[in-house]
Amino acid sequence: MRLTTWMAVGLAVTVLVAGCQSGPDTGKAGGKKIALAFVTNNTSDFWTIARAGCNKAVSELPNLTLEFKLPDGTAGAQKRIMDDLVTKGVAGIAVSPVDPKNQTLDLNEFAKRVLLITHDSDAPESNRACYIGTDNVAAGRQAGEVIKKALVAAATGKIMVFVGTLDAQNARDRFDGIKEVLKGSKVEIIDCRTDDTDRVRAKANVLDTIVKYPDVACLVGLWSYNGPAILNAVKESGKVGKIKIVCFDEEDETLQGVKDGAIFATVVQQPYEFGYQAIKLMAKVVGGDTSAIPANKTIIVPTKEIAKDSVDEFWANLKVLRGRKD
Repeated sequence: MRLTTWMAVGLAVTVLVAGCQSGPDTGKAGGKKIALAFVTNNTSDFWTIARAGCNKAVSELPNLTLEFKLPDGTAGAQKRIMDDLVTKGVAGIAVSPVDPKNQTLDLNEFAKRVLLITHDSDAPESNRACYIGTDNVAAGRQAGEVIKKALVAAATGKIMVFVGTLDAQNARDRFDGIKEVLKGSKVEIIDCRTDDTDRVRAKANVLDTIVKYPDVACLVGLWSYNGPAILNAVKESGKVGKIKIVCFDEEDETLQGVKDGAIFATVVQQPYEFGYQAIKLMAKVVGGDTSAIPANKTIIVPTKEIAKDSVDEFWANLKVLRGRKD
């Protein structure tokens, strides 16, 4: 988005709320509230944590309202939701594009009408004002190093990678980071299998791999639900402990698998920060404070490796963020 475009959005919103508060950080009651939206790229439990971050930001900025939307994992669903949000009059949208390359024109149209930022998966060729989330190439590199550790004692270095779609920027970047680290090593990437965010198909892909490649040493999941899909397929095949698993994110089944030793490790993002920082940033910008956007239009939230020795502490903190006591 051009600087003048989102500055205009900020000035317009400021005019609407003038006389009631000096900006979104004042927290004063009364006046027209600023409507913001957070749009995910699927319905995974991963987004429950991001919602908690969004809600925390809204609680600190009471002149805001929030629409939190979970599409079915398709670009078409995202567009319909965003069209509806613009019609409703939201001032800003934070979106994780499903297919950024093919969504660029649509994203640019939205950027003309509202403040548009991306999170989790970027659309760097679009006119979005900022990206908040993981450096997914770096996250892939981290996963690559974990894969090498997992296969130190393995007789074979063959691995298979699984993800919803390689159209998503985060998927491509993670895969690129893994390939970069494994280049020149004894680890051989057989292929990358996609499932269009269908959990049944995700598990079927793993089962098929285990049958077709009996010497596969490690199975790698790039999206949050891929971890449980891989784990369940490995259990069903009686291969727990024989095939290493490296994955991303923190679904309960994934963390239990790490705790039990069935999953070697998972690389986790910080979706709470995606939500919290996205809402805070949009509130500032629509209120006229454009200094919150860095010159490179990127705010990186680092990833962490969670293995058996760190999973208990991480999981306990995660339950607090999710609002759970179990």
